[in-house]
Amino acid sequence: MTSKLVSALALLTLALHASTQAQAPSQSQTTVVKKSPHGKLIKSIVYINRDYGFRFYLPPSWKGFSVLVEPRSGELYVKGQEESKPEYYEFIAIEHPRSTEANPRQDIPIMVFTHEQWRLVEEGTLEVSAAPIGPVELGRNREYVFALPPRYNYAFETGYEEVEKILERDSLKPFEIDTPRKTPKR
Repeated sequence: MTSKLVSALALLTLALHASTQAQAPSQSQTTVVKKSPHGKLIKSIVYINRDYGFRFYLPPSWKGFSVLVEPRSGELYVKGQEESKPEYYEFIAIEHPRSTEANPRQDIPIMVFTHEQWRLVEEGTLEVSAAPIGPVELGRNREYVFALPPRYNYAFETGYEEVEKILERDSLKPFEIDTPRKTPKR
């Protein structure tokens, strides 16, 4: 009787584990500890986005951060046509856990483009900002290009210096994904 109960519990545990693996959330955060080149242990909070295929490493002070994901549009100018048409891409903002409406802090904005959209941004056919400069590439995988919007920090919100230091460390690490997400449309 006891062995049957143990076997049944083991099977149930395996089934539950398999179902949670199959339905893993598309976004998560975790804590990792790495050894620096100097042998020092460094603790990081990691935002993982499985939809687009990247990890973003944050300092421990960002534990409890939130994420805003929304479609945005740029203006696509087609040769021979007088008017532009909207072209949609994804915008992700990693928001500091101490940011409030009354006391906003600098977030970490990430623009997500397909490779074709990025080619259009680079050639100036797709405008995604009123700034006279374009976004800066943070990284890419086989499906997507991740970029930092121009003038993201021009409001000089509290914490903008910290965000600049985070970005200087190449904190975005792309990885390959099995099934690309569709480009957002409105």
